[in-house]
Amino acid sequence: MQLADVKRIASRGEGLTIEFKKKVAHPDKIVREVIALANTAGGVLLVGVDDDGTVSGQKFIQDEVYVLEKAIAELIFPELEFDCKMLAIDEKKGVAVFQIPLSKNRPHFLKLDGLRKSYIRVADRTVQASKEVWEVLKKGKREQDVVFTYGEKEEVLLKALGEHDKITVKEYAKLAKIPRFLASRTLVRLTLANVLEIFPQESEDIFKLKVEA
Repeated sequence: MQLADVKRIASRGEGLTIEFKKKVAHPDKIVREVIALANTAGGVLLVGVDDDGTVSGQKFIQDEVYVLEKAIAELIFPELEFDCKMLAIDEKKGVAVFQIPLSKNRPHFLKLDGLRKSYIRVADRTVQASKEVWEVLKKGKREQDVVFTYGEKEEVLLKALGEHDKITVKEYAKLAKIPRFLASRTLVRLTLANVLEIFPQESEDIFKLKVEA
């Protein structure tokens, strides 16, 4: 990758697979972006690029890279694979390109203060993954058919989706008069069976019937 490639990527603006950072001031926060990219669709993290896409560079870019690589190694579980390349803009400034593939080991978690949190991308934002999302990420990697029984609670769900197009775990639990954990498990199982599709949100995720292409 050359500097011209970086400018071309930056010109697109931030999105599902592209994130900009001017500098690595708060590595624990930037690690969240790395996790989200690896968990969702892979992508590119550019260090030394302004929020508006200007490739202004950063002094001592090698120090920025060292700090972020150290944070990635220490704060992400399981270990995350990535590539990093540094490019000079002039004699004083440079830009770093972190290329992060969609991980085979997803979901990845942030280990901080004794807690484990996972993150995903929603459009151009990074949000904390719900329990349902990381269950789908984790179990969806397995090559196996998901078997489910069609009963009363599934009938309630499909009727509700036929009338309102979408539903949340909380809404489903209330409609079907079942505990939240059972509503969650049912929605995850039907998502893994390709009956439903999950759409992560900053507040509550929504589920819809999957539309075949």
